[in-house]
Amino acid sequence: MTTPPNRPDASPAAAAAVGELAKRIIGNVELAIVGKRKQCVLSLVAWLSGGHILLEDVPGVAKTMLARALARSVGCSFKRVQCTPDLLPSDVTGTSIFNQKTSEFEFRAGPVFTQILLADEINRATPRTQASLLEAMAESCVTVDGKTHSLKPPFLVIATQNPVDHEGTFPLPEAQLDRFMMRFSLGYPSMDEEFRMLEMLQGAHPVDGLKPVAAAEELVQAQLEIRRVHVDPRVRQYLLQIVHQTRLHDDLALGGSPRATIALFRCSQAMAAIRGRAYVLPDDVKRIVAPVMNHRLIVRPESRLRKVTAEKIVEEILGEIAVPTIEAA
Repeated sequence: MTTPPNRPDASPAAAAAVGELAKRIIGNVELAIVGKRKQCVLSLVAWLSGGHILLEDVPGVAKTMLARALARSVGCSFKRVQCTPDLLPSDVTGTSIFNQKTSEFEFRAGPVFTQILLADEINRATPRTQASLLEAMAESCVTVDGKTHSLKPPFLVIATQNPVDHEGTFPLPEAQLDRFMMRFSLGYPSMDEEFRMLEMLQGAHPVDGLKPVAAAEELVQAQLEIRRVHVDPRVRQYLLQIVHQTRLHDDLALGGSPRATIALFRCSQAMAAIRGRAYVLPDDVKRIVAPVMNHRLIVRPESRLRKVTAEKIVEEILGEIAVPTIEAA
């Protein structure tokens, strides 16, 4: 029996299955990535929600390893693109090459034809090359020479950028930042975590030994189940209040878009399912509001001089809105 559209009614058993799948994947990733449980959960939330991730952090904190570990844990194909100013859009999407034997043009697929694509230092690529990813991110397909090619699900783009060195970079415009469902950082490990990391790296890199603990088809099915997680009208109202307050805040020149509202809605459903619930609680919204909203907000120049940040504004808004009381059925 097919579930009618816009009628989320995920069963407790289905939500528990998604939670068990998430536990397996996160546990496997943590065999190679030390002390990043929160970031692993956020990555899986974005992937299950059908979104993409922007990792903004200094070099050498395992951004690439996180992407590789996710791909290996689900048995998905993985490709990496090192973004540079001379990288062309065709270097990402692919191009048509004339075959003299057949006297026909043949399409040679680019690295975007994978299931997890790591766009390393995306802000070093030119705006034209950055834009070549937009169709793939939004529609899970690529159009070359007038022909559309579908990408194999589950498709995920993980883009990275260095927040320290801005020389020779092309900052992502607001419209393109809005295409990323989440932005977060990994951060430096603690001394104990780094000590454990050195022990793990004494032989071969642990990510090379990871085995799949789930199939890509399981993750695709989980993405469908996420959309059936129940969201109470009071939680929807709470979510909408958060986004609308960003549009009215005096310190913000630009608030959250309707795409931000949808992202917050989907991610809250995914967070609930990862925790084994078939319904969303306000706490699920609060856990993911920062990585979903912070990169979509533009702080006024005069407010930045007063050390006001998007993170502080989101915290302030959360503190001002009354949290609804939701009881499990």
